[in-house]
Amino acid sequence: MGVHGVFMRINQSATTLLPCFPSPKLNHGGAKIKQFCVKASAAGNSESEEGKMVIKKEKDGWKIDFSGEKPATPVLDTINYPVHMKNLSTKDLEQLAAELRAEIVYTVAKTGGHLSSSLGVVELTVALHHVFNCPDDRIIWDVGHQAYGHKILTGRRSKMHTIRKTSGLAGFPKRDESVYDAFGAGHSSTSISAGLGMAVGRDLLGKKNNVVSVIGDGAMTAGQAYEAMNNAGFLDSNLIVILNDNKQVSLPTATLDGPATPVGALSSALTKLQASPKFRQLREAAKSLTKQIGPQAHEVAAKVDEYARGMLSAPGSTLFEELGLYYIGPVDGHNVNDLVTIFEKVKSMPAPGPVLIHIVTEKGKGYPPAEAAADRMHGVVKFDTNTGKQNKVKSPTLSYTQYFAESLIKEAEIDSKIVAIHAAMGGGTGLNYFQKRFPDRCFDVGIAEQHAVTFAAGLATEGLKPFCAIYSSFLQRGYDQVVHDVDLQKLPVRFAMDRAGLVGADGPTHCGAFDVAFMACLPNMVVMAPSDEAELMHMIATSAAIDDRPSCFRFPRGNGVGAALPPSNKGIPLEIGRGRILVEGSRVAILGYGAIVQQCLGAAEMLKSHNVSITVADARFCKPLDTELIKRLAKEHEILITVEEGSIGGFGSHVSHFLSLNGILDGHLKLRSMVLPDKYIDHGAPQDQIEAAGLSSRHICGTVLSLLGRPIEALKLQ
Repeated sequence: MGVHGVFMRINQSATTLLPCFPSPKLNHGGAKIKQFCVKASAAGNSESEEGKMVIKKEKDGWKIDFSGEKPATPVLDTINYPVHMKNLSTKDLEQLAAELRAEIVYTVAKTGGHLSSSLGVVELTVALHHVFNCPDDRIIWDVGHQAYGHKILTGRRSKMHTIRKTSGLAGFPKRDESVYDAFGAGHSSTSISAGLGMAVGRDLLGKKNNVVSVIGDGAMTAGQAYEAMNNAGFLDSNLIVILNDNKQVSLPTATLDGPATPVGALSSALTKLQASPKFRQLREAAKSLTKQIGPQAHEVAAKVDEYARGMLSAPGSTLFEELGLYYIGPVDGHNVNDLVTIFEKVKSMPAPGPVLIHIVTEKGKGYPPAEAAADRMHGVVKFDTNTGKQNKVKSPTLSYTQYFAESLIKEAEIDSKIVAIHAAMGGGTGLNYFQKRFPDRCFDVGIAEQHAVTFAAGLATEGLKPFCAIYSSFLQRGYDQVVHDVDLQKLPVRFAMDRAGLVGADGPTHCGAFDVAFMACLPNMVVMAPSDEAELMHMIATSAAIDDRPSCFRFPRGNGVGAALPPSNKGIPLEIGRGRILVEGSRVAILGYGAIVQQCLGAAEMLKSHNVSITVADARFCKPLDTELIKRLAKEHEILITVEEGSIGGFGSHVSHFLSLNGILDGHLKLRSMVLPDKYIDHGAPQDQIEAAGLSSRHICGTVLSLLGRPIEALKLQ
């Protein structure tokens, strides 16, 4: 009789026989077959083997030697899913954490990606998956780039080499990637809201599973987190919130001093006391009894409990208590034993209500180069594991972000009223350079885009010239403020929207697809997009000069194209609503908006081999449109194609609307709009994404040939 579902893993070191569990999706029929696998023990290495070990336990914790090849991972090798962790001892869990940390370092060294955030939550990840029963229990990671260790422990270790690559694993939790990813979180500060919804939904359906929201790495600075905690305290549903406090309120560079890490036995004992079921039951019983006596007695008892616990708790814990969450902490986030003990006690608590467990971690923990780096190696390209030196490819041009920062600094040197605002993205937006040059004129407001926009509006009312630099996809979070607080009041706030269009490895969560559509529909907004880095500098100067209404400009991720820059990187203000013709041709005109103009120029070159000469124009402005340019292109050409790296409803829609209102579409003109497809494009290499979107030079060339009645030539380009 064949026995299926059994597997053996043999390691040459000493082994221990332990139960081995199948992955959740396997169906073994009605027969219950006890399974066993061989698991390498944390102990049992001979002295000679111990001398060769590159992961070993020392008095002050586990040490990993990163100087050579990836070390052996005997415990991690036995873990395919969290269910395989249930019988591990504390010592084995500690070794698993060390091996997981090494796995993350050696994986990201080959792929690039987010490194230090995941290193900081290794022990937390191990403890959560040991105590809770995923996927039935829900774990929400916020910010999502902390989840690399989670991915490795939930069946995706063999695919980690594909992370952030075309057709590979996403860099953030993704619901359709794994049943273990309870909620997608590429942005920030949403986990408590989502977790509360899951908890209330569970209660309405009569289920008993746990819901855990892990929020940290700056995510607790956003207002939505506090809105959710306030509502959680009111609804009183069972919800576990874990605050991963790594002293970060900014990604990835700026930090503020946080609470001291509790390392002594006393602090460990106090946190365990607070987590005690008896302590909690006593509190709930007292509250229940005083509710029957009257509201005043209930309030007095609650205050007595709060202040009694305040003697045990960290300063500031009463903030969470006031919001209605039962506070436990601070807890050493790198002590597996403490984490497991507290999670088990909280999980077993019979009393309902939201609990906040405050853990203190170190970003980049356990990897010396990350611990020493100014940005803790938050986001990295491929690097050398021994030194941490990143293999950055030298480019003849700088990134658009750097060109933006340098040009804005030039404007600020001339105009003392220019100030800069970012939402916890000094490194990402380039404003860390501005901060260094003008420390009193640069403001990091934390992960709080709504506040950033209205704060900028307030600055504008006082006659200052605020530049609010926010990623295109992140500005979505502050859109009501853009409309109500800025555009409606016609306040001259300048929005610099970085990461516009497709963003490569960061994928759909960071793709700036919608900004043209949602900014150009606002009555008072001037909307611009540069075709190259020199144009970007001119648009910064243009925005600085616009002082009677709001304005915005979008620019892509990636490096400039090598355009000739203005002297001293100081732009010259453009005439508002005026585009330009780059290439003169006949019959066909292509009107590009933004960086996609480079693909249009590439198409023009390709079409020369087909004996087709086309006109290429750079629109520069979506609002106001250059109506004279559009009318000229429509009059002098049979075919007009608009091209943009944005969603439907953007530049092409504005051009089409203008042409139809003026009766220009009633004649001979063939009009086509090329935009991003009406779907989210997965992460991948930039060229793969532009091909998937159908916006490459090849696709533009094919569209032209098709409209010219040459479909066979167009097909050959596919």
